[in-house]
Amino acid sequence: MIRPLGLVACLMLVPVAAAGQTPPASEAGNGGAARLPWVSTVEGKPIDSRPPEKKDNAPTFPEQTRAPYRPTAPFKVTTLIDNLNVPWSLAFLPSGNMILTERLPGRMRILDKSGKLSDPLAGVSVVASPGAKDIGLLDVVLDPNFAKNQRIFFSFFDYIDNTDSNTYVARARLEESKFAVTDVEVIFRSIPAMPSKRLGAKTGGRIAIGPDGNLFMTTGDRSDSPPWDVAQKLDNHLGKVIRITPEGKPAPGNPFIGQPGVLPEIWAYGVRSPEGLTFDPKTGRLWQVDHGPRGGDELNIIEKGKNYGWPVVVHGIDYPGTDIGEGVTRKDGMVDPVYYWDPVIAPSGLAFYTGNLFPQWRNSLFVGGLRGAMLDRLEIVNDKVVGEEPLLTELRTRIRDVRVGPDGAVYVWTDSGTPSMSPNTPATSKLLKLTPK
Repeated sequence: MIRPLGLVACLMLVPVAAAGQTPPASEAGNGGAARLPWVSTVEGKPIDSRPPEKKDNAPTFPEQTRAPYRPTAPFKVTTLIDNLNVPWSLAFLPSGNMILTERLPGRMRILDKSGKLSDPLAGVSVVASPGAKDIGLLDVVLDPNFAKNQRIFFSFFDYIDNTDSNTYVARARLEESKFAVTDVEVIFRSIPAMPSKRLGAKTGGRIAIGPDGNLFMTTGDRSDSPPWDVAQKLDNHLGKVIRITPEGKPAPGNPFIGQPGVLPEIWAYGVRSPEGLTFDPKTGRLWQVDHGPRGGDELNIIEKGKNYGWPVVVHGIDYPGTDIGEGVTRKDGMVDPVYYWDPVIAPSGLAFYTGNLFPQWRNSLFVGGLRGAMLDRLEIVNDKVVGEEPLLTELRTRIRDVRVGPDGAVYVWTDSGTPSMSPNTPATSKLLKLTPK
């Protein structure tokens, strides 16, 4: 039962890590052995030939799943950091430095151009609610006018009684030279504050800033098995994409403003565990990835007021092997995914390639794979996936986030944690930089 509780400049980083740590060696790129056993790299054939979890699964259109393998550019991998607990996100600063977040313990740091990693920034923990043992940090993004106002936005949750609160948004002023954030203010708190004692870890928390300066953020439905239907109800923020102003108010033009019993911050609904969110710089469309249960990971284009179906329709099954919702994969009035994975890869970070270092990667969308243990490159043509290339599979590690730097390189967070991350996760996560071979 729900319990409402009131409540970017050229980057030239050298391959070294934090002071006092042995600089890690560079690693080979995509020509390596020891690929994941289920991954196939036969050109023109799907990378995954395993049977689907949902036995009657079938695409609505040919490009909706199992795109053909298309190899592209050779690259090399350089390790920039190799000793963090659970990194979650990063952003590129005009100075050429990076700001990054660690989920638990909730910390924010600066990685400078020489490769030196700062101590945790001061001032972040002031967002914690009374009774919170810690905070978990999620995404961090720069205000479009950061060069003038030094403002950042970040998402987080309270860590209370060994579980997570709902997902919140804060803004602050980054004082880079002082390694601190000031003027910290929580501008938005999803409700209910603590969804349930049986909630899952699905916090969402990805932020994307629209061309008008308003913020979009994903929130998970927070359920375990069997799923509850909160993502279909509009009196809560669970399983939604919300849209707010930089002050945290419902953004003008939101689809449900003024409707009785409906939260005005909601932009779209019917999602499960959305951990990737980004705009296509060519079309201006907002793209999102969503975790399915057993089968049914989704890539979606998010549109105003649309219902993305969870848990009524899904390209997957529940963990015990039973059907979810109506047991169907599509229904009138609910949006079909642009692409789906069955079996799952547990998609995380999401980034369109916008650089010049890799001409072969133009029209590419990168998806981090947690369970899939790969960086998945999708070739996009007319909003359809026409090719797929699994990268970094030789590392056999969870991929948490992916970003394209102002230098055209691709930056990738690995994740040494598990789906139920804790402050005791081993400090072995890495920040990798992909450049041409």
